[in-house]
Amino acid sequence: PLRVMFQDEARFGRLSDPRRCWAPAPLRPVVPVALVREYTYAYASVSPQDGALDWMLTAKMDTLNMSAFLDHVSQCHADDYIVMVLDGASSHRSHDLRIPGNMALVRLPAYSPELNPAERLWEEIREKEFANRVFDSLGAAIAQAARGLKRLELMPDGLRSLTGWPWILESS
Repeated sequence: PLRVMFQDEARFGRLSDPRRCWAPAPLRPVVPVALVREYTYAYASVSPQDGALDWMLTAKMDTLNMSAFLDHVSQCHADDYIVMVLDGASSHRSHDLRIPGNMALVRLPAYSPELNPAERLWEEIREKEFANRVFDSLGAAIAQAARGLKRLELMPDGLRSLTGWPWILESS
């Protein structure tokens, strides 16, 4: 079987993400802010056809971690041939990148994040898990990112709705 997946990565951390919020009139909402620059990186791939989500958190975004992530996805879908659609990040183009035997990479045109539905995962997590929150430690931010990714992983219908754009579903 053929499985089309879209991959992307994002950075999450202790640098706060202040957003609009509601408060009853005449009160003004008070939103805490943190300026600590500590981060973790999330790799994710989503299959819009069935809402499957594979993810991994790492300390760095590099070719070694990208290779490990591709291997992880390959093992999760060992019976499928995976067409992985991704952007042109340097770790995706490296000669040292190890591509599993049951996978082919297809690169999107440069500067076209609007073509990658995996980008929508990050906005969903930032809105639901990170907005207006301050974390005491990087470990707390990592745990929050993991909770958000696990929440998405457990809702395949929601992921199909979020990432199943007509041009993707009709071409698969």
